[in-house]
Amino acid sequence: MKKYAFVGAGNRGTYMYAVPMSRDYADTAEIVGVFDTNAKRAALLQARIGGHVPVYEDYAVMLELAKPDVVIVTSIDSTHHTYIVAALHAGCDVITEKPLTIDEDKCELILEAERRTGKRVTVTFNLRYMPFMGQLKEMAGKVGAITHVHFEWFLDTKHGADYFRRWHRQKRNSGGLIVHKSTHHFDIVNWVMEDEPAEVQAFGSTRFYGPTRQERGVRCSGCQYASSCEFHIDIREGNYRLLYSDCEDVDQYYRDACVFADEIDIEDTVSLTARYAGGAMMSYSLTAYAPYEGFRMVITGTAGRLEAEYTESDFGGEGKGMGSGEGECKEEGKGEGKGTGKRIRLFGRQGLVVDVPLADESGGHGGGDERLLRALLIGGDDDGGRQATSRDGALSCAIGFAANRSIREGRPVRIAELIKL
Repeated sequence: MKKYAFVGAGNRGTYMYAVPMSRDYADTAEIVGVFDTNAKRAALLQARIGGHVPVYEDYAVMLELAKPDVVIVTSIDSTHHTYIVAALHAGCDVITEKPLTIDEDKCELILEAERRTGKRVTVTFNLRYMPFMGQLKEMAGKVGAITHVHFEWFLDTKHGADYFRRWHRQKRNSGGLIVHKSTHHFDIVNWVMEDEPAEVQAFGSTRFYGPTRQERGVRCSGCQYASSCEFHIDIREGNYRLLYSDCEDVDQYYRDACVFADEIDIEDTVSLTARYAGGAMMSYSLTAYAPYEGFRMVITGTAGRLEAEYTESDFGGEGKGMGSGEGECKEEGKGEGKGTGKRIRLFGRQGLVVDVPLADESGGHGGGDERLLRALLIGGDDDGGRQATSRDGALSCAIGFAANRSIREGRPVRIAELIKL
């Protein structure tokens, strides 16, 4: 049995990892410590998994006294490198939420610590474990040599807006959506193509959120526009209250900050082109204010074309789809009440058209969360190289790092300028 310690006691750490680990994997995984900069939130995680796991006020003390085999990092993105490096030097392996980190300097610190210590960092790309993505990768092998990928990802104004309320809204915390969110998407392209990115040209702007309207406040609580603003949320009830409202007095972190604030400096609209080492190209776009949510991907190769679509909508129907739960603070990250449209279609060069029968899926993130956790804890469901290494994490992040620099400097940026692998 391995011993696990937690850094970060928010929604993801609690419901993706701690609760199911204590409930379903008690015979293979022992939780030996919890640390969070907010002691109230750490105590709440402790209570939700039975109350017997010690809460530590100091991370270094936890590493020394709890002696975990593995540290699970689910803290704010900008702190990942600090906790990962310390855990590696303490002799622990690390499981970290995506993204690996937010910029190239922090990335190099992690990679160097891993090289020096010989310990291992695993990055949790749950999209790799979605049955839909597994089928997409399998069918991509039928288009011949991949020459181009067109990838469009769109967040609706329920999920998308939430990144502009939370700590993600400043690049110093998250690297922007092009790192925090898109690292998932870049990893899927890298994984499907089995290739590495070489160069990126990007454009980005904030067109919908940020200081784009006059009727705005500091936060939703107490806002004079609460009755008329479509983005108003109430964090005084349910899980929001327990995790955030009740914990504000410790760190003054407000979970309901105004999505139109001046301090927002992340983009809500991004477009980029990437060139891969093998010569293939990717065009990618992300918008965070669509009327419905999902993605479309087209993979073109020398022998055909693969078209994939995965959308979810509140306009009708039932299903759970990719509901992340990140913005909705739902237990175990499960979406609800959304109609899901899914299709994978293969077009051959000789007129062949195949609609791929899709596998059943259930659970958070299109069935990816549960499969990922099982693979991490007991080693199953790892066929096809799904478990992501620090190198995979670095390469997916590097596209975001390069995009941020390209947006700032107005030029193409080579991956080799940023990280050495």
